[in-house]
Amino acid sequence: MLNRKSILATVLSLGLTACSVGPRYKQPTLVLPQQFSNPDTASADVSPHADASDPEFWHSFNDPELSSLVQRALTANNDLRAALAHYDSANALLREANFDRYPTVTMSTSVGRQKLGEFQAFGYPRNNRFFNPEINASWELDFFGRVRHHIEAQRQLALVDASSLAAMQVTVVGEVASTYIDLRGRQELLRVARENVENERETVRLVEAAYSAGRGTQFDTARTRTLLETTTSRIPDLLSAIALDEHRLAVLCALAPDALVSELEVARPLPDLPRRIDPGTPVDLIRRRPDVSASEERLHAATERIGIATADLFPRVNFAGLLGFNELHGGTPFDGMSAVNLAALNIDWSFLDRGRVRARIAASRADGDAQLAEYQQSVLLALEDVENALVIYARSQDRDAQLQLAAEDSQRAADLASVRYRNGATSLLDLLDAQRVELQAEDAYAESHSNSALSAVLLYKSLAGGWPQHVPQVVRGGRP
Repeated sequence: MLNRKSILATVLSLGLTACSVGPRYKQPTLVLPQQFSNPDTASADVSPHADASDPEFWHSFNDPELSSLVQRALTANNDLRAALAHYDSANALLREANFDRYPTVTMSTSVGRQKLGEFQAFGYPRNNRFFNPEINASWELDFFGRVRHHIEAQRQLALVDASSLAAMQVTVVGEVASTYIDLRGRQELLRVARENVENERETVRLVEAAYSAGRGTQFDTARTRTLLETTTSRIPDLLSAIALDEHRLAVLCALAPDALVSELEVARPLPDLPRRIDPGTPVDLIRRRPDVSASEERLHAATERIGIATADLFPRVNFAGLLGFNELHGGTPFDGMSAVNLAALNIDWSFLDRGRVRARIAASRADGDAQLAEYQQSVLLALEDVENALVIYARSQDRDAQLQLAAEDSQRAADLASVRYRNGATSLLDLLDAQRVELQAEDAYAESHSNSALSAVLLYKSLAGGWPQHVPQVVRGGRP
């Protein structure tokens, strides 16, 4: 017959080698296109060329100010600090879950004095002093994988927070870049407006001089002043938009809203953009997008939770042990110190509660089905983001080329109209119309060029640009 030690050794070995119940996670099979559609086929081989696989896309704009702002945001942005704290918390919970693999050992001590009632002492002394130090150990023997499923689920949740941190980097860098480009675009619109104000102010002086010389009417003067005042009215709105962008950039860098005003108020031109941005392949995109990774990790965690629920169909076996001493001083025959020890296996099996357990299993499976659908949807949305961004960027390049020509032609027309008006070869109406068209064309080109740069940022963001390979050290709680 096996003795107790042999039985205990057998149970422990089974606990270490037991299999787990519940499904094993398998990565879903995806049917992806071989490549993205290229709306810019005419310029497929045109240089300059940018590779979207470079995560730090802002360097391709060759703007030191933008690079500096991105670096500051990656280091100090409060949303990133919060995401990093969530990631640290998930890692701490994972470390805690890993301790479930091992016995839990605690120590307790009881020291005191006890006075019994007259009818409780049974003739012995009523006053007793005692001292009971104990070491307790408990260990769940993971026969059916409940602990292993729990640890793996917690590991996937930690990976979700890691992917969320990467996604937050993409968002923050994209917002910094788009706000900075909007700022430079507004400054360019402001420059165009001020130049046109000067041109129209000169026209007003010419018309007023002609009227003073008897060669015009008050109607001509009022008409030229109307155009001047209309153009001038654009400036306050542009100044407001510039201030808002400056404040947004400062807050993204975890600074007071007015901290970067003096640094950013000096206007700079918009960066030159690559003619074509290579998006890579859809397979590479799915591997790179942190939101898709987070969705798959949630699916994996949901699969592990099915295993946790399934393990409740089977007994839960715990090993318990106790080692201690019992010391009593009461003037009785039981006085003195004696050793106390205990070794036991506790089996908890709610076999009459299988209906509730199966309901929890069904709920876990339904949650897994929902996570699978969300993962598949995240893949489709990622592909849609890139396809849309590719179309917008390619078409914005075509629009830019046409509007640049229109702006150049309208400027030449306005210059010729001004010369002809001075020489009396054309009417004031032709001059004012030429200046109005010039303002519209230059405005349209400046805004279009800004939108093209924003569409480039959108494309990089959809390709998970802004997720550096070497994450800058984010400041934690005010200190790195």
